[in-house]
Amino acid sequence: MAIPLIQQIRVGSYILKQRLKGVARYPLVLMLEPLFRCNLACTGCGKIAYPEDILNRRLSVEECLQAVDECGAPVVSIPGGEPLLHREIGLIISGLVARKKFVYLCTNALLLEKRLGLFTPSPYLTFQIHLDGDRAQHDSAVAQQGVYDRAIFAIRVARGRGFRININCTLYDTSDVERTARFFTFLCRDLGVEGITLSPGFAYGNAPLQNQFLSRQMSREFFRKLFTLKKKWRFSHSALFLDFLAGNQSYQCTPWGNPTRNVFGWQRPCYLLGDGYAATFQDLMEETDWSAYGTGLNPACDNCMMHCGFEPTAVLDTLLHPWKALKAAIWGPRTRGAMAPEMPQMTAKAATGQAAAPPSSGEPPSSGEEGAISTGQLGNTA
Repeated sequence: MAIPLIQQIRVGSYILKQRLKGVARYPLVLMLEPLFRCNLACTGCGKIAYPEDILNRRLSVEECLQAVDECGAPVVSIPGGEPLLHREIGLIISGLVARKKFVYLCTNALLLEKRLGLFTPSPYLTFQIHLDGDRAQHDSAVAQQGVYDRAIFAIRVARGRGFRININCTLYDTSDVERTARFFTFLCRDLGVEGITLSPGFAYGNAPLQNQFLSRQMSREFFRKLFTLKKKWRFSHSALFLDFLAGNQSYQCTPWGNPTRNVFGWQRPCYLLGDGYAATFQDLMEETDWSAYGTGLNPACDNCMMHCGFEPTAVLDTLLHPWKALKAAIWGPRTRGAMAPEMPQMTAKAATGQAAAPPSSGEPPSSGEEGAISTGQLGNTA
């Protein structure tokens, strides 16, 4: 199982409390970005183009903890940049663990072995290692040779010391289904990681290469082929998010489910798009025009299938339709038959702050991935 039972219970309880209180919009995962500086120059990255003065900025420990307290989300994901470059990252993590937040520290692992002494193994801490494929694929994606081998070595060291390890894998138009399947099998069977977080790459406007991103239809077709192989992989996602990737669910994103705090403030509307910043979390939630974003509403959103926007929708759909979620968890994503229609626009319910009530394709799951499926950073709420 990719997610500890305590995390599943805590996150599920949090969601139920918000719904019982009648809260329309609430966060599930805080994307806490303490810096943009990185020690790699990945071809799909949207952060490395910032000027030096911005790359040199850091959120202080106090600012990080204040953001976590202000937001209240049970899960905190720490991307970047490379978080291990932050001199006070150990203090930030210890402060979050003391608050019993479930922390996913996203890293390329180049500094992981050197920095491990700053951390203590805990069910509240997971190192989420960025690997975009096997040795040749990953080293090409990060534009540097030897990074894959160093990351694999660091993972083995961290696992040997009792740390939880998850893999973050972004897929591009150069990804091959059979090759990806072999890579996932290596991660789960041979390397023994707890789970894999996966998404088709988002086309950041200032990414160095713009011709490598998957369209929505290409993504759906890729994941259907991948899930047809029915390997025993462990994904850190809800069963319905995987079903969405395979084109079986019509979802609108829930951007407020993963709010972002970085060196500029609270980013509107999400981690992927930067349409201005709010001074406080409350301002972000109350003053953002959420109806301006989503599939069919904003061209920048039309090919997005990233988990930071759609996993919250899938988790809420799990609560609304537990039987549908249970079937998807048992049988895996459906890989045959007609795909669900695309969501043409945000429903009236979603525009007022509720996640879109996603229509089912109406067809039972017939084949797909057989591994242990969980709701990843959110916890299983089925």
